[in-house]
Amino acid sequence: MSVLSDENRYKILKLLERNPEVSQREIATELGISLGKTNYCLKALVEKGLIKAGNFSRSKRKGAYTYFLTPKGIDEKAKVTLRFLRIKKVEFNKLQLEIDELRVEAARLKAPGNTD
Repeated sequence: MSVLSDENRYKILKLLERNPEVSQREIATELGISLGKTNYCLKALVEKGLIKAGNFSRSKRKGAYTYFLTPKGIDEKAKVTLRFLRIKKVEFNKLQLEIDELRVEAARLKAPGNTD
């Protein structure tokens, strides 16, 4: 999976929209990726014009940034949300089929007279 996959892009944009002052370390933890990969993703989003990063002057942390979604970023978040939703619906449908198959198998194994 690409570091800046739709899933990571969606999660980062969602995190930044909810909390513009989130740290890179918090983003890395939330996404389960390294701090270096997080930094790479954020730089890529800045380069694409999806977010702006600015120093957060009131912070006690010297290197703290505030990340703002640009209008282009807001539009991209909407698009990636729809793509991510489609992917998750397909995954859900496949999982639902697998669950249904397992239920049928479990019922067959519990049937009276079954010696298995």
